[in-house]
Amino acid sequence: QLQLVESGGGLVQAGDSLRLSCAVSGRTFGRYAMGWFRQAPRKERDFVAGRRWSGATDYADSVKGRFTISRDNAKNTVYLQMNSLKPEDTAVYYCAVSRDDMGFLRQAAEYDFWGQGTQVTVSS
Repeated sequence: QLQLVESGGGLVQAGDSLRLSCAVSGRTFGRYAMGWFRQAPRKERDFVAGRRWSGATDYADSVKGRFTISRDNAKNTVYLQMNSLKPEDTAVYYCAVSRDDMGFLRQAAEYDFWGQGTQVTVSS
């Protein structure tokens, strides 16, 4: 079992930046794929960004060029750097781990472990 804890959310203004962190514990943080998803009120949980062990990344079109996913293996932590935030980025953000590094990063069902979420609110 892995435990994931997100942090770094908050209330910011449009155009600001935030960096979300996801600390992973419980077992050796191995060759797993990582992802970030978000869920706005009354909407489904949507893919934001994903990263394979190899370093290959994928982003939703809505965040491409603004968000960056990265991973620090020494700290067992995954990050989501969010720049040029927009009000439509407002959501609860979740990090997730998939034991299948070759799975479909954009599909929530591919992920085995999830964090509890952190709220990001962007005011206009």
